[in-house]
Amino acid sequence: MTSRTGPSPLLIACALGIEHLALRTGDRAGAGGPVTVLRTGMGPKAAARSVARVLTDPALDGAAVLATGFCAGLAPGMHPGDLVVAEETRDPRSTVACVATDRLVKELARAVPGRTVHTGPLTGSDHVVRGPERADLLATGAIAVDMESAATLLSAVRTGPRPVAAVRVVVDAPEHELVRIGTVRGGISAFRVLRSVLPAFFEWHRSLLLPRR
Repeated sequence: MTSRTGPSPLLIACALGIEHLALRTGDRAGAGGPVTVLRTGMGPKAAARSVARVLTDPALDGAAVLATGFCAGLAPGMHPGDLVVAEETRDPRSTVACVATDRLVKELARAVPGRTVHTGPLTGSDHVVRGPERADLLATGAIAVDMESAATLLSAVRTGPRPVAAVRVVVDAPEHELVRIGTVRGGISAFRVLRSVLPAFFEWHRSLLLPRR
């Protein structure tokens, strides 16, 4: 890794156009350094390719990487608009540990008051998970599932050592399955929450730059 002068960059990765729209229209004030919001495309392969490609840019040398967007909640009692802070991301071949998750939980509670923030393992899938498959994934200890976070963070750490994290907004859950994002109340709720989380991401990123005691 080359030496850097100036603020550390932050890469925020999401998959869908509606997720990208939410992040682009959120409050961009308060960033501690250059921020890139990347739309990777849907699925783990697209996420891995996009993140690996963009991190070859010298301007993103040493960038912290945060995967975000929507997810399916696995645990009973989850509701659309709840937040998931991953302690780790998993896929069938790897596990990536996330950093400073306690800071993310604190800042999300401040940025989106009244929303429940869940913490635990976030598992990856190459397809939309529905019905009984949710129970199978819950039995592994995972609390939520999405298609891109695990691939995003694995691709990021393979390019070099860097802080990584994943924050997802629950768009459906066992008692609240959706057919299509954005067509029902739960999808709209999740969009509004995602649009509100950028200040928390920036505070997390800023905390990484503070001297360790």
